[in-house]
Amino acid sequence: MKAKKEIIPLPFPAYYIPTLILALGGLADSIYLAVSHYRVYTDIGYSSFCAISKSINCDTVSQSPFSILFNVPVPVWGVLGYLVFALILVVAWGERRRPKDGWALLQVLAFFFSLYSVILAFISTYFVHSYCIMCIISYGINLALLFYTSMIRRRFKLPPLFSGLKRDLQMVWYRPPLRWAVAGILATAAAGILFFPAYWHLAEDLSLDAQLPTGVTEEGHPWIGATAPRLEIVEYTDYLCFQCRKMHRYLRQLVARYPDRIRLVHRHFPMDHTVNAMVPEPFHVGSGNMALLALYATEQEKFWEMNDALYAAAGEKTTLDLKKLSDQTGLNLSGIRSALTKRRDLRRKLTRDIRDGIKREITGTPAYVIDGQVHLGQIPPDIIDRALP
Repeated sequence: MKAKKEIIPLPFPAYYIPTLILALGGLADSIYLAVSHYRVYTDIGYSSFCAISKSINCDTVSQSPFSILFNVPVPVWGVLGYLVFALILVVAWGERRRPKDGWALLQVLAFFFSLYSVILAFISTYFVHSYCIMCIISYGINLALLFYTSMIRRRFKLPPLFSGLKRDLQMVWYRPPLRWAVAGILATAAAGILFFPAYWHLAEDLSLDAQLPTGVTEEGHPWIGATAPRLEIVEYTDYLCFQCRKMHRYLRQLVARYPDRIRLVHRHFPMDHTVNAMVPEPFHVGSGNMALLALYATEQEKFWEMNDALYAAAGEKTTLDLKKLSDQTGLNLSGIRSALTKRRDLRRKLTRDIRDGIKREITGTPAYVIDGQVHLGQIPPDIIDRALP
């Protein structure tokens, strides 16, 4: 029987340097994703470079509730994880003549990084229905880190995993600089769980300013702002549209700042396949019912209260609580329920809004009509500037 040929390892740097490059690449990727996550929620005009389509869209993934883990954005956890990995790698380089310390712990970390990557990929496929290119890159980095750490342990005949892990944990404990650095990162993680600023809630504090004039147009569409506006903005929105919610915050603040110059007129364009003929498959399911509730509130002169409450409810990403909406708006609960089940006239009004939007060649939300011109996604700053002092 032919003896198994022994594999002679390459010099240690041939394995170490690719591992270091991968770890630093993962750190850079996580930093980018963390910044992108923040801007998605706070920057009105921001769109990441990989927001390419419905299925390949980093922004959609960032908007998912799965992008938050224990009150901290997932990419921030990635930054902390790669920092720990890199610190242990520094110690591992010190053992380059006869590598022994750190590699069992690095392999375990890489295993958990890879396991979480598989979980996130599953969530993207079956729950979010969209993929993030930069996230996929991080998945590949994590699997490559697992491959390299495993190969190093095999090539240099390091101790079994569990005994090596015990030794590595002792190494971390008995080397004060490394111990305090790792402890600092873990303390940062614990503080993040308790105190990380929840910027993703998008300031749900836009209660209606009683000083702002409101009314309805001759066609019955609710408006807020100037009675004799210099600029009139007609919005077509969907309550489950994330960008609509961002623009809702921005426009309400803008109208409040310039109440004698700007008027905002609201119209409905839910991208819900049950009410919108241009949506061929399930998407934003429930936004049609939310529009019906807003139309009912318009009749009761409570549209803007309901409008704010519906956007807040959408941000919570929970089942719509009709009792809570009734309490928030002062509307009768039985009337709210009736709007969803019995009011065919409200459905006809909603259909008219959708048809008018389609006639204007609106293909998505938010859409804004200003002087007959349709603007998708956001409003060009120069148009706003013309109406301001």
